Amino acid sequence: MNPRRSFDDPYGPDILSHDPHRQGPSARRPRSAPVHAEIGMVLEDVTTGWVGAITRVEKSGGMHVLELEDRRGRRRSFPLGPGFWLDGKPVEVLPPRPSRAPARSPGIAPGAPAALTTPGGRRVTNSGSIAAPKGPARVARASRLWVEGRHDAELVQHVWGDDLAEAGVVVQLLDGVDNLEAVLDDFQPGGTTRAGVLVDHLVPGSKESRIAQALQARWGQGLLVVGHPFVDIWQAVKPQRVGLERWPEIPRGTDIKRGTLAHLGWPHATQADIAHGWRRILATVRTYKDLEPALLGRVEELIDFVTAPGTR
Repeated sequence: MNPRRSFDDPYGPDILSHDPHRQGPSARRPRSAPVHAEIGMVLEDVTTGWVGAITRVEKSGGMHVLELEDRRGRRRSFPLGPGFWLDGKPVEVLPPRPSRAPARSPGIAPGAPAALTTPGGRRVTNSGSIAAPKGPARVARASRLWVEGRHDAELVQHVWGDDLAEAGVVVQLLDGVDNLEAVLDDFQPGGTTRAGVLVDHLVPGSKESRIAQALQARWGQGLLVVGHPFVDIWQAVKPQRVGLERWPEIPRGTDIKRGTLAHLGWPHATQADIAHGWRRILATVRTYKDLEPALLGRVEELIDFVTAPGTR
């Protein structure tokens, strides 16, 4: 059943399939062309007029849902299916195509192989650990990991996703360290339930370090806040993966993502450009070896913290 229809709809599933203003035998009904969702694809939702770039696609409540981010950074979610415009034409948005090895671009190292195995035939996860045998899905732990933004979450899931799934650890978004206090007030870590938090640019004297110290003192052993020194999680990827000797120093007042993409010579004017640029960078990360040690140690520390014996 089409996920956008949960009842018998007398008007049909596609609001673009009939134009009452077109008359006569020569009138043709515009058809929605099927397209697979891709990160960075810019769509318009016909019903609301919302225009934005696809930032994620996930399955929720039995249906696939995509998230569109507009040019102001605002986000809204919509179910996949018909009812969208792409490049001025009606489309029916389908789930993303199955993952394949990314195409090689000039100056960019190839992405991750489909799987890694030991000489003995055992599968190795992207984080370097031996993968557990396939089993039924685990119930999520009460303990949680938080990261600042979506790119942080995608990188953590890309490298440590198998390990997190095996342990039943859920990664959630803060949307900025300023929200951490409110998140912890709601979550109430303590006892056997722990909160692990990964913060960007956690260096002495920074705003992030002051917030972390205050909250660590308040919540004690139920909370662990650690961080990496990079201004943005992009810099935790070794620059050689995108053909650089080092990441550029972006002047204060310039958005670091747009500045980085400009330095690489990639499109950087729109939010869709940023989403596509990150997708290209993430595709170059094959395993933990492609990340800086300053990030690796911190993520491993957090996973150990929320999965320690006696926690739940």
